[in-house]
Amino acid sequence: MDLLVLTSMAVRPVLADLAPLLPSVRCEAAGGVEVARRIRDGASADLAVLAADALAALHAEGLVGTPRPLWDSETVAAVPADAPPAALDTVDDLRALLTAARAVAHSTGPSGTALRALLDRLGLRGRVHLVQAPPGTPAGSLLADGRADLAFQQHSELAGLPGVRLLGPLPGDTAITSTFAAAVLATAPHPGPARALLDRLASDAAAATALARGMRPHRRRQRLDAARR
Repeated sequence: MDLLVLTSMAVRPVLADLAPLLPSVRCEAAGGVEVARRIRDGASADLAVLAADALAALHAEGLVGTPRPLWDSETVAAVPADAPPAALDTVDDLRALLTAARAVAHSTGPSGTALRALLDRLGLRGRVHLVQAPPGTPAGSLLADGRADLAFQQHSELAGLPGVRLLGPLPGDTAITSTFAAAVLATAPHPGPARALLDRLASDAAAATALARGMRPHRRRQRLDAARR
């Protein structure tokens, strides 16, 4: 019996690293919007790992059980590997990068949505040319092929991409943090094993693996761990 997990691209590297701890588990990754569409279309799967707000919407529709928050992930900025050094220590640094960029790449996922909201808050929406990466495609790939000279996305999706150099997370109150959660599908073929798998994803071992990929244990879990000490 294999369990099928549907996951967004941001979490795919973590689940790949966790494979030795997840026997008889098969993961299928796609853009978060596409995964949500598949679930709404009746996909036969056991567990979904997506941005928390996407899972909350699916839960409200009765399509998944109660989501369990797992990991918090920061959005980072990146430039082509051969770009000159650039500072990202202050909000003014961020403004300078955004307004100087010929094209700014972002994803269809939560980091892209948050970036557009941030541009509105900074009053820069009309001054920045945005390029959206196709669903399931890292925004950093648009740096590597010259379609953009600045990109924003989850750390796990940009780290290690060829032709890309990370500048780091966004400064101060412009920081963008996305929470990723997991939930058992309402139509899961193997609901009991799926709940056990969800417990393993919430374990300390899984948290350590996620941390190596730039994701922290969800802040609520951090508070619970601190309370136990």
